[in-house]
Amino acid sequence: MKYSQKLRFGVIGAGGIADRRTMPGIINSRHAALSAVMNPKLGDARRLKDKYGALRAYDDAFALAQDKTVDAVYIASPVKEHLAQALIVADCGKPLLIEKPLALTSGDGQKIVDAFAGKQLPLAAGLMMRFGAHTRRMKERLKAGDIGPLVSAYARFSCWYPDIPGAWRQRPETGGGGALMDMGVHVIDLIAWMTGSPVKQVAAMTDTQTFSYPVEDAACVLMRLENGALCALQSHFNIPDEGADWRLDLFGTRGSLLGPGILGQVDGGRLEMLSLKETGGYDSRQDGERQAFTQLPADFGDLYAREIDSFCKSILKGLSLEAPAQAALDAQRVVEAAYQSQNSGVFVAV
Repeated sequence: MKYSQKLRFGVIGAGGIADRRTMPGIINSRHAALSAVMNPKLGDARRLKDKYGALRAYDDAFALAQDKTVDAVYIASPVKEHLAQALIVADCGKPLLIEKPLALTSGDGQKIVDAFAGKQLPLAAGLMMRFGAHTRRMKERLKAGDIGPLVSAYARFSCWYPDIPGAWRQRPETGGGGALMDMGVHVIDLIAWMTGSPVKQVAAMTDTQTFSYPVEDAACVLMRLENGALCALQSHFNIPDEGADWRLDLFGTRGSLLGPGILGQVDGGRLEMLSLKETGGYDSRQDGERQAFTQLPADFGDLYAREIDSFCKSILKGLSLEAPAQAALDAQRVVEAAYQSQNSGVFVAV
């Protein structure tokens, strides 16, 4: 398919995260344009069409996917709708950027991956945190060996998400899971992406501590990577935003990379590094003066515009996808293994 200088997007599930973040990212992208929007409520679709200057508004996913002014599609609908809508996009021969999780189960997610692979169509996932200034710098410094071989990672990512009537993320049949599936999956992906080492073993505890919905509002997960590193993740729906401490920290045999505030929908936070030339012998007193961490610089920007730019350049210039859907599927399998561990009380191989 031949494209113009900009990739023209159609958005299925216009509203929510699409309205707050991704459609502004499309508008701010250097390589994209917004052509059409779809929402089950046609009035909402028309409102968003006017808000963002799109050409058309739809209340039907098939009609949008068939639109000849749409070169590629972005899906941000409730997870229960993903499988059917993604297969429609594949049948129409359009590249797709889809929010995570790909589907309610990894089995259905695999059907989406297979459908696009069978038609040789690009399929990316909404793993926008891969495009953060500090997450990218953290990956670079780890790969450069600045902190030595990785032995541990620790992360916390949470929000305050009280009972809301009709909220699809609060029911397993519409969202696929709770705090771990919705938020923790981003961190699972980041760890695997930064280290280049997939998760091989999981142990987890999840619970609904505070609210009344049937998905978890609290999760603690232990993960063993293929390279042997041991990682810990806490993900919650029941910690007030004002009291939350979002962070991702990496520890190696010659130092560490500490990332308070680098997770989330906004590019920000702080990245500090300690890189030792040598570690010396055992210090039984452990009361010596510690070396100071170095704060690393960052060029902050719009995560979603960067995500869209990357997806567009992959299609327009034939480059590899920087956030392939397979990565989201791999992270979802880790989450499912965590749920299995909670239910069985044992370690689970991924």
